[in-house]
Amino acid sequence: MNDREDHARAAEPLAAYAPGPVTRRLTPVTRWIITNVIAPPCVFLLFSLLNRTRIYGRRRIPRTANTLILSNHQSMIDSFPLAYFLFYPEKVFRPHLAPWNAAAQENFFSSPFLAWVFDQFKCIPVRRGRRDLKALLRCARELRRGTMMLFPEGTRSRDGKVGRGRAGAGMVILQTRPCVLPVTIDGMDRILPIGARFPRVGRRLSIYIGRPLDYEDLADEGRSREVAQRIVDRAMHRVRFQRRVLARLDRGGSSRGS
Repeated sequence: MNDREDHARAAEPLAAYAPGPVTRRLTPVTRWIITNVIAPPCVFLLFSLLNRTRIYGRRRIPRTANTLILSNHQSMIDSFPLAYFLFYPEKVFRPHLAPWNAAAQENFFSSPFLAWVFDQFKCIPVRRGRRDLKALLRCARELRRGTMMLFPEGTRSRDGKVGRGRAGAGMVILQTRPCVLPVTIDGMDRILPIGARFPRVGRRLSIYIGRPLDYEDLADEGRSREVAQRIVDRAMHRVRFQRRVLARLDRGGSSRGS
C-alpha cells in the first residue's frame, strides 16, 4: 500500500470499536488465551526459528507499571517481537507487563473482526495524521497501570533509518512521568518490507534495549507541545545512537546480550 492510499484511508470515517457487554466480560479470558497460548508459538517460530533474533539489554527492563517503550518503526508487525522478546514469559503471570500499544485505526480497526483481534492484543486505535486527544488520554490512563509501546515516528521507515519522532509520545510522558526505555530494532524492514504481504525467512533481527531516559530537566519546564517534542527528540537521538551500537555488535558476531 502506498502513502496516497494510506492518507485516503485515514480520511475515511471509521466507527469506533465498541464491544458489547458480553464481549467485554469475556475479554480478560480471551485476551489471556490468545496472547499467552496461541500467539507465542507463532511469534517464536517466525522470529527465533525461521529468522534469527538477538536481544541486547533485556535485564534493563523494569517489571513495574508505568513503563514506556519508545522504539523506531520498520514494519507493520514491530510490536510482536518487542512484546514477546521483552516481556514473555513474565507477562503470563503478571498481566500488567503485557504492553499496550497505539495502532493506526485505518489499518488495524478497519473491520469488526480485525478490531476484535487487535483489541485482544491491547491495541489502542489512533487516527493517523491528526491530533487524537481521546487516544492520547487513553494511552496515559493505561500506561499509569501497566506498560506501553509507542513508535514516535508514526510511520514505517522506508530505508531503515530512524526518522524524527512526533510530539504525541512526549505528551503522554508529560502526563504520566513513566520510566522511558529507548529501544532500537533493526531488521524488521527486511523481514516484512513495505508492500510485502507475508514475512520473509532467513533474515536477522536485532533488538537493543537502552538505559532509562533522563528527561526530568525537560519535564520540569511544564506541559507544552514544545517540551514534549524535545523529550521525543532526545529519545530518538538515543535510538539512533543505539542503532550504530547494534551495527557494531552484529558485525562482531556477539552472542545474545543480557
